[in-house]
Amino acid sequence: MTGVKDVKAFDLNEIQLITEAGHLTIRGKDLHIGRLTLEKGEVDIDGKIDSLSYTDQQGLEKGESLLARWFR
Repeated sequence: MTGVKDVKAFDLNEIQLITEAGHLTIRGKDLHIGRLTLEKGEVDIDGKIDSLSYTDQQGLEKGESLLARWFR
């Protein structure tokens, strides 16, 4: 993923990220942060992801989908 500003919290079942688009919560099982490069705003997450949820969508460019922004 791209657009990551910071990791707020993480454990095996939940990762909370601060992104350019807001606060992203990733829930699942056996979640691991494989690579984190805050200078580039990139993170690799391994494990079984069950859900992704945003609490705020600030920072999205007009007309750009959220998935398009994550997986550039």
